[in-house]
Amino acid sequence: MPRYRNYWTYSAALGVAWALAFLLISLLRGSHAAQAALPVFGGFCIGWVSTTIARYVYPPPKQWRREAGPAR
Repeated sequence: MPRYRNYWTYSAALGVAWALAFLLISLLRGSHAAQAALPVFGGFCIGWVSTTIARYVYPPPKQWRREAGPAR
């Protein structure tokens, strides 16, 4: 199985996970509980945006980049 070390693939998977979480919360607990979970999602989004900015401002070391090849 191929490894997907792609930030955007991980972001899309997290979006699917959050959508599934909201769907399950709204089906099992009702729409009021889903609205109560919105601040948690908002906090997650704030953190996700700040880590995305940090990834572009402070890129990982060359040993972790894919272009560098295997570590020696």
